[in-house]
Amino acid sequence: MVDRTQLARLGLFDAKVPRYTSYPTAPHFAGGVGPDRFVEWIEAVPEYGDISLYLHVPFCRRLCWFCACRTQGTSTLSPVEAYVGTLIDELKMLRKHLPKGVKLSRLHWGGGTPTLLTPDMMNRLIAAIRETADFSDNAEFSVEIDPNEIDADRLKALAAGGMNRASIGVQDFDEQIQETIGRPQGYDLTKQAVEMIRETGVASLNADILFGLPHQSKAKITETVQKLLSFAPDRVALYGYAHVPWMAKRQQLIPSEALPTPDERLELFETARRLFMWDGYDEIGIDHFAAKSDGLAIAQKAGRLRRNFQGYTDDTANVLIGLGASSISKFPQGFAQNASATGAYTGKIRDGVFSTGRGHVFSDEDKLRSRLIEAVMCDFRIDAKEITSSFDISEAELFGMLRAADDRFENILEITEDGLFVPKDARTLTRLIARSFDAYDLSKAGHSSAI
Repeated sequence: MVDRTQLARLGLFDAKVPRYTSYPTAPHFAGGVGPDRFVEWIEAVPEYGDISLYLHVPFCRRLCWFCACRTQGTSTLSPVEAYVGTLIDELKMLRKHLPKGVKLSRLHWGGGTPTLLTPDMMNRLIAAIRETADFSDNAEFSVEIDPNEIDADRLKALAAGGMNRASIGVQDFDEQIQETIGRPQGYDLTKQAVEMIRETGVASLNADILFGLPHQSKAKITETVQKLLSFAPDRVALYGYAHVPWMAKRQQLIPSEALPTPDERLELFETARRLFMWDGYDEIGIDHFAAKSDGLAIAQKAGRLRRNFQGYTDDTANVLIGLGASSISKFPQGFAQNASATGAYTGKIRDGVFSTGRGHVFSDEDKLRSRLIEAVMCDFRIDAKEITSSFDISEAELFGMLRAADDRFENILEITEDGLFVPKDARTLTRLIARSFDAYDLSKAGHSSAI
């Protein structure tokens, strides 16, 4: 049995580790991946194959203090209108290079606040996407929706365009917490948004909440979870708030003395986790919960759960193309990231050139370690036969790596002839265990608490 003392000794409460939505993580991206290589990778996509598409909208009507995403505030829609035009131009460029018959298996609009767009902007953007590639038969079109920035007309435009999964950010319903993190969003307002989403016929609802927020307590997170459960979301992400004011300057407005201790963070997580489990949700990986009919729950049971920049996914496409400022694309050959600054991104597209500014070309070792980390994060196990049959590594070399990881964690992992398994009482250490397979300089990559 792994107790709190051992968890502390193994680094759970003080280590800074990546979330491993990619490997290597974005801080390790560098030059050497530019527009030419990006085009080369696009043109290498198999004809009639599936890809996923991510569109980043960096604008917000207001900037929430807790957020560390690449966003910018705007009081008018004129820069948003111009940005949508740039996205459409980028889609036209993409269409020129995509091989014949490529279809979209997933389309996701993130931000920022994608619902800042007017219905007309949404319609034009959706039309440009459909001109770029058709949706596959089982395509999923998801949009991040801010309940403060949505109405019936915009929801109707999204639903008419094919949106079949909506994702709402909740964070916490407590008024004191909302005031402290700069995110006013009452329960009634959120309920109204959820009801409008349901009325449009959108099939699935995602919700995000945070633990580890200032002034958060077991009682407060219990109330938030119970209110959230009244919406019957299909999928919930329970993320730990990452307080990184040296990276996200707006977080300096949040009083650090009001943050829970690492031990209290674990209590908050476990409180919320138990509530979701009691309500019949399946636990997905380290921080997601899903209804048994949801795609994530089905993928987990089938061994098809994967990680990408949005967290856990059931997407089977091995190409993700990111459009918009700062977006990251993933290909079998490597990662490619667009210029982060909106001005730099816009200038490149205006000149008829993709804005790819940095990235990473995978080595064989990257691919091996990426799969080891993904297997730990998704399945809590590493299947030795899968790894040795898929990668150029001997059984002896692989088991050497597995035993080295077990040694680092005081032999709490289970190693058999089948591979490595993370016991249930050790799964709060999952990101730390995954880190043991990371060959890069960890001082660059770890930005958030292990819990």
